[in-house]
Amino acid sequence: MVRRTIPLVLALFLTQNMAAQLKQFTLEDLNFGGNNYHNMRPKNMYLRWWGDKLMYQDAEEWGTVDMKTGSKTAVATLDKVDAAMGNGKVASAMNVAFPYPDSPLALLKNSKERVLYDWKAGKVVWRQPCEGEQYSDWTAETRAVAFVRDNQLCVTDAEGATRTLTTDGSRDIVYGQAVHRNEFGIMKGTFWSPDGKRLAFYRMDQSMVTDYPQVNTFTRIATEEPDKYPMAGMTSHKVTVGVYDLSTGKTVYLDAGDPTDRYFTNIAWSPDSKTVYMIELNRDQTDMALRSYDAASGKRKATLYTEHDDKYVQPMTPIAFLPWDDTKFLLQSQRDGYNHLYLFDTEGRELRQVTSGKWVVIDLVGFNKAKKSAIILSNEASPIQNNLYAVDLKSGRRTLLDNGRGMHAAYFGRGDKGGILSASGKWLFDHYTEPDVPRDICVTNTATAASNRIFSAPDPWAGYAVPEYSCGTIKAADDSTDLYFRMVKPIGFDPAKKYPTVVYVYGGPNVRNVEAGWHYASRSWETYMAQKGYLLFILDNRGSSDRGRDFEQATFRHLGQEEMKDQMRGVAYLKSLAYVDTTRMGVHGWSYGGFMTTSLMTTYPDVFKVGVAGGPVIDWKWYEVMYGERYMDTPEANPEGYAQTSLLAKAKNLKGKLQIIIGMNDPTVVPQHALQFLNACEEAGTQPDFFVYPGEGHNMRGHKSVHLHERITQYFEDYLK
Repeated sequence: MVRRTIPLVLALFLTQNMAAQLKQFTLEDLNFGGNNYHNMRPKNMYLRWWGDKLMYQDAEEWGTVDMKTGSKTAVATLDKVDAAMGNGKVASAMNVAFPYPDSPLALLKNSKERVLYDWKAGKVVWRQPCEGEQYSDWTAETRAVAFVRDNQLCVTDAEGATRTLTTDGSRDIVYGQAVHRNEFGIMKGTFWSPDGKRLAFYRMDQSMVTDYPQVNTFTRIATEEPDKYPMAGMTSHKVTVGVYDLSTGKTVYLDAGDPTDRYFTNIAWSPDSKTVYMIELNRDQTDMALRSYDAASGKRKATLYTEHDDKYVQPMTPIAFLPWDDTKFLLQSQRDGYNHLYLFDTEGRELRQVTSGKWVVIDLVGFNKAKKSAIILSNEASPIQNNLYAVDLKSGRRTLLDNGRGMHAAYFGRGDKGGILSASGKWLFDHYTEPDVPRDICVTNTATAASNRIFSAPDPWAGYAVPEYSCGTIKAADDSTDLYFRMVKPIGFDPAKKYPTVVYVYGGPNVRNVEAGWHYASRSWETYMAQKGYLLFILDNRGSSDRGRDFEQATFRHLGQEEMKDQMRGVAYLKSLAYVDTTRMGVHGWSYGGFMTTSLMTTYPDVFKVGVAGGPVIDWKWYEVMYGERYMDTPEANPEGYAQTSLLAKAKNLKGKLQIIIGMNDPTVVPQHALQFLNACEEAGTQPDFFVYPGEGHNMRGHKSVHLHERITQYFEDYLK
């Protein structure tokens, strides 16, 4: 038999011709602020548990889901709810909750009240006023809600009576909100006890913190709207923790001692609601202590665990009690080099290390009470994957609960992954994605690992010219550590051609850019650039997340230095590829990535021709206390490190075209960074470009994000292509 082959030139012609016939993307399609973006995202099924029954949520209705077939049966519509409420419309059923496993009651709210709606009876069975609430936190056990109104912390009980717990709330004295600038996993400021009768809450005194003079230019005469911004080495705020007793109406504060230069994090309750647990850190963040407090008196009971690290500790999760044993809890720590689970009792005795290995527990999802197992998400299978396992707490044996590929539990509807487990922990729903799977959803039995796929999203990009996404590894600058990269090749790629190449970089702590999700987690802007003929390269250097303590701490006290060495290993790899035009290399990143972009442009000025740095840190002495001091210590303790990492002295090195873009009212990386770099460039005679978005913060909101990415793209089109 004679095999017929297509000549390479003809094959390339056919490939390029087919690509030309496919639809082209616009930023309105690809960018999250675009007017067609919602149609270009993989379709979804929004789910919640009602006990062990699976429920779906849509904009106008909710109902049950068959856990074998995925078929949906509506049980209620918003039209019926609105008619039953009679005083305004519920905006969407997407936020409906089912707080009582044995009762067909749905929790919903409009701008005036919160209700429990009995969908079987078709009527509202309970009402609670909610007008003017901020940071609301409702508990199903007593139907009380904690919230902030006019800076004061308030509680409304099940009968609708509201009590204002504080009188001194202000811009300086902050109640019931996240503290420590959302570090250490802190996402809220109120914490109900399991019985719903006590409320722990944060009080933050920031009166001593320096104001950063943000300016509102939308008023007739620009007005000051300052932020409280504690910079590294400067005076920080003081946090205390109160406990309000719903039955007595009294508040006590935990006797944790002087809060000066200390961090109070990871608040948890004992199952009997009598004890509050808290992880406390010194300002240096080298020492942590898990302590318990009597909820009735606020008195300290015990120090159950301490941990020291010469560089830093970073507790991110509260302890979790075993549902079948109120005397034991799990603590997460990376003291052996990787984040793992440890079993303790309430006397502070360490019973065993539950998980171990050169991989990371990403999240403790919850428990299967009947099987006495913990459900975890980890990257044991691969550093770029997230997979679900059931862990037998006695033996430590792990059972894989998914297909062993991709990114699982990729569901962030409630800010955590605990919502994927049913009330008993017997079932979970698993939103997952793989490089060639936009989104699938399975329902899994956590006891048997048996699974049913109930939803599979079609490819929303079908019919469009889509680039090739690939993943690989190179060695870090230490010559031993594997680093993962993503590459996006130009549409109609021809290996005989040379392409302008853009390195997209973040590089900082707590972020992983390269993942085994759809298109290897490629940002949509990369696809847009590939459509315009660019090759994109993204590398997770040492210092990024989920690779263990030593990998992450390699950058300690000299941020940007090891990261640049690793990124330049990526550049060396690119230079080894015949299709990379080494005379047309660009770099782009935002926030820490803006710092890296500016660092690379001024450290290796002959390598990168064009860069776009968004919201860049320029000098770490202008960054905030918690994050800045964790990774750099204070400017007083580490003057050499701060001098080495400051980009002001490197402004004179700039040769290529660099555009700096900021939000004028950025509360995260304050405008001082970019403005002082511009001043340094003026003094040095170098010529960066600058663009600012008035009224915007650290990221551009809504359709301004489309404008932003048009500007970034055009800069590369003008100067790199």
